Amino acid sequence: MAVPLIIDDWYLTLTFLISLAIQASGFIIAYTLQFDKITDFCGSLNFFTIAFVTLFTHFSWDPTSFYARNVLASAFLMAWSARLGGFLLYRVLKTGSDNRFDEMRSKILSFLGFWVFQLVWAFTVSLPVTFINSPNVSAPEKGGGNADFGSATDILGIIFWAIGFGIEAIGDQQKFNWKSTKPPKSAINDHGLWGYTRHPNYFGEILLHWGIWLLVIEPARANAVSGQARAALYASVVGPVFITLLLAFVSGLPTAEKPVQKRYYLLSNGPDAVQSGHDPWKAYQQYLNKTSLFWPIPPSIYRPLPTWVKRYVLLDLPFFQFDERKEGAEAIEEAKKKKKQSSEA
Repeated sequence: MAVPLIIDDWYLTLTFLISLAIQASGFIIAYTLQFDKITDFCGSLNFFTIAFVTLFTHFSWDPTSFYARNVLASAFLMAWSARLGGFLLYRVLKTGSDNRFDEMRSKILSFLGFWVFQLVWAFTVSLPVTFINSPNVSAPEKGGGNADFGSATDILGIIFWAIGFGIEAIGDQQKFNWKSTKPPKSAINDHGLWGYTRHPNYFGEILLHWGIWLLVIEPARANAVSGQARAALYASVVGPVFITLLLAFVSGLPTAEKPVQKRYYLLSNGPDAVQSGHDPWKAYQQYLNKTSLFWPIPPSIYRPLPTWVKRYVLLDLPFFQFDERKEGAEAIEEAKKKKKQSSEA
């Protein structure tokens, strides 16, 4: 059966237009109504739509061509995005707001920048599924092909995805349940998976995207596709690399580590310090010492490890740490100014 031309045979234009339509629509609604409850949902919807549309179009070439690898990779991306999007939407509806956007919501360029970045994120991280479903990779008429399902990379990819999906979903739910109890400001969430890693959700998300990439590369490894298609499948590693770098150095660990450590420091030393015998900052330092930043490791194993191993092998880098000697005084002064401004408002 002849493969219909869908703008381009790599599906890059198709998926870019999908991403542009979703993110532009979301931005217009969110900025016009000063409404931030759909931001994360639009990101997840972007992933789901890319996987659904490229898979559906793939099977429209020939309904009898049932490629298990394409179905599974697409289903994995849709399942992850549906779970995450539904959870984030439910959470923001329950909490009432998303304070990440408080300072940018009314500034059109800053707010637009977020939506542009979300477009790039969804488009780039979806590349393994985009390419495996494209005519140039899967249609014999275009030099594509299929490899027998069940290779080592297929099995490893499924294992990575299943473990990552489970850890992210369980971690998200455990944290939401803990916050729903409205614990004291100085309380520390070290329950469940959060007692093994300070960020099980980020670990799980990174792992599952590496699983999807491992799942799609077998046609390249088995030389079942043309040279260009083989190069494209290997190059789609940019998807999991992008999400890894994003969560490790941009919008994940940096925004969830040092600011939280600073908050616990101020609970002990700031103008609104906890007035009790309990020292929140000391307790949080003990939590940092026994709990891995990223890799899930039992506290009994992680606690006694040398500092250099924790930092340079397990990546709990100084970059993520609040240094009270260098930053403590400035943090206290900043907190005092904010309190004064708040009282005068």
